[in-house]
Amino acid sequence: MSSPVGLDRDRLAELGAAAAGRMEQAGVELVALSFVDNSGISRVKAVPVAKLATVAAWGVGASNSFDFFLGTDSIANGEYSLGPVGDLRLHPDLDALTVLAAQPGWAWAPAWRYDQDGQPHPQDTRALAATAAAQLADRGLTARMAFELEWIATDADGVPLPGPAYGYARLSANHEYLRAIVSALDSQGVDVEQIHPEYAAGQFELSIAATDSVRAADLAVLTRETVRTVTAAYGLRASFTPKFEPGGVGNGGHVHLSLWDGQRNLCAGGTGAFGLTSTAESFGAGIFRRLPALLAVGAPSVVSYLRLEPHHWAGAFTAWGLENREAPLRLIRGAAGQRDTAANLEVKCFDLTANPYLVVAGLLFAGQAGIDDEARLPEPVSVDPGSLSPADAAAAGVTRLPESLSAAVDAFEADEALRDAFGPQLATTLADVRRAEVAELGSLEPAELCRALRFLH
Repeated sequence: MSSPVGLDRDRLAELGAAAAGRMEQAGVELVALSFVDNSGISRVKAVPVAKLATVAAWGVGASNSFDFFLGTDSIANGEYSLGPVGDLRLHPDLDALTVLAAQPGWAWAPAWRYDQDGQPHPQDTRALAATAAAQLADRGLTARMAFELEWIATDADGVPLPGPAYGYARLSANHEYLRAIVSALDSQGVDVEQIHPEYAAGQFELSIAATDSVRAADLAVLTRETVRTVTAAYGLRASFTPKFEPGGVGNGGHVHLSLWDGQRNLCAGGTGAFGLTSTAESFGAGIFRRLPALLAVGAPSVVSYLRLEPHHWAGAFTAWGLENREAPLRLIRGAAGQRDTAANLEVKCFDLTANPYLVVAGLLFAGQAGIDDEARLPEPVSVDPGSLSPADAAAAGVTRLPESLSAAVDAFEADEALRDAFGPQLATTLADVRRAEVAELGSLEPAELCRALRFLH
């Protein structure tokens, strides 16, 4: 990951020319440059490979209005909106340039966003994630992160593929499709840990190995688009929506995170609960305290709150625990003998309408605020928190997380640490965009809402 800080255009042109040569030798003709907007949609510009040197140095134009796009492609008004005026430049991160196995003749690179004077765009979410990681590094710490992707595969008419939950029959009926996904990802340098049928009809889950935080977000983007492309090649459709239909089990976008001091995993070998070190507990507590506000980042759509139901393994309550799948924050220790490397925190209340770079930034900033506050986690919950009596829930401090996007936005705006970390432009725009989605979609009945957003993300 190399941000063009300072924009040494001669050097960038040299690096771009070298990259273009490698791409041409690999049969690449076009390069897709993508960024993720504040509503979680990957937006893209593409250039011929012969233009890569010029684009590396000078960028390619993109409207700053993308900061205000909704998932429906409506454009919100906002305090920092310039409407149709102005332009930004997309600069590819050449270190992340990837030949696309599922799109012959194409390569992909995530883009940094700069203004026309060569200054970083204050709403560049990938740059924000890199800033959060750099601030963590200044503390002598790193985070290893990974996203889980869940999707529902349907036929061309939108009917989910058949087969029992977690069933071998669903896997065997679709073995070529699943193998093609993993093969393409492997060719693209994505380390797949597992793939399997999930609970809902037609649902599959794919887990990626943990890596550095910004790279983890890059891989979430690349993996999703690869799944989408391979799915289409098999005459199917992929839905990453948090709620495919009312009453059903939704698609999550769980995030795994471990905190490291050099080669030591701070989520294991400590004297705290279940082996957490003091630093890792404070980091986790910073996230836990801010889950209501972080939902505006990690569950950023109106439809997200149809998924956040009790008893659906979505994490709808303010609880944490060891291997508790109903808790929004759970500690996974791993098998005995591997815990020094395997132990990690999982955030379960997020979904794939989220911009993964905002997720990375939000979690890292929240965790660091917890370290600064020397925060401590409450007592862990070892049962389904939704099964607690009102008295027991009150005694344990267990309450429902926000049940609407509006409530999550209110919590985000009330969180000074997150607002300051995101900066005034981005923090304000996030609230403006979220409220615009509520205004456009919030009055829809659940069935209509699910239909409207089923295939957008």
